[in-house]
Amino acid sequence: MISRRSFITTSLGALGASALPAIEPINRAGKSRMQLGVAAYSFREKFQWSRGKEQKAKDGEKLWSILDFIDWCADNNVPGAEVTSYFFPPDVDTQFLLEVKRHAYLRGVQLAGTAVGNNFALPKSEKRDEEIANVKRWIDYAAIMNAPHIRVFAGQPPKGTPDEEALATCLAAYQECLDYAGEKGIFLGLENHHGLVAKPENLIHLVREAKSPWAGINWDSGNFHTEDPYGDLAKIAPYAINVQLKMEITHADGKTKEASDVDRVIKILRDANYQGWFTLEYEVKGTDASVEIPKILEMLRPKLA
Repeated sequence: MISRRSFITTSLGALGASALPAIEPINRAGKSRMQLGVAAYSFREKFQWSRGKEQKAKDGEKLWSILDFIDWCADNNVPGAEVTSYFFPPDVDTQFLLEVKRHAYLRGVQLAGTAVGNNFALPKSEKRDEEIANVKRWIDYAAIMNAPHIRVFAGQPPKGTPDEEALATCLAAYQECLDYAGEKGIFLGLENHHGLVAKPENLIHLVREAKSPWAGINWDSGNFHTEDPYGDLAKIAPYAINVQLKMEITHADGKTKEASDVDRVIKILRDANYQGWFTLEYEVKGTDASVEIPKILEMLRPKLA
């Protein structure tokens, strides 16, 4: 079997999609290194737009555009910004995407990627076709902005769907989008996000079976609600192409929360020789993100150095 690293250095044009091997754990040369980023979702209540709907300002506060979020990252010395798709205006066009790219460059902020709230586990239908079309649309948008990664979701299959059927349906949609993403040079990180991939085995299966060097896992530290979340995070770490830090871990009951062991999270990633973005996605309820996030960033900087 050709290793993933060797494959990437081979002429991609010499192989058709059907000839590509299932991916192996990513083999990176050198030592683990991580760059600090923040996801726009951390400030989800501050944006003018959220999933196509206009939000109401609180206490006369001025609502943000994606450009304002980039400014916040620059002003707070954050190297990377995940410009989550949910917060773009519903009439987003090429001109706006190019302005995002221009603005980020002039402020010295790299666009770490974006995200699409899709469901690949739907059965074949017009709705499933729409899900795939939307992911492809955001692949185009990411390419225009020079945002190299999109986090995507396996999704939730209809109740009663056997795992084998749901996995095959999801893989087919993921593969179709990966084939398109590869033409644009965009990674699609499948996130460990509940539903079909609530446990690591299905997620690893999907990523290993995906025949593309642009496949991998969007590794979210807070999304395994299992008996051994840190052990499960270690299982998927070798496939990580993007990392998101949550400040809480949820127990298997889905309700009880405890503070994330950040040192343990970082050790898991270093043991897997992860190299890339380490992005904070702040979701702690009942707190002020504007106050808490700068404190967390100051805590993280020396740990990632």
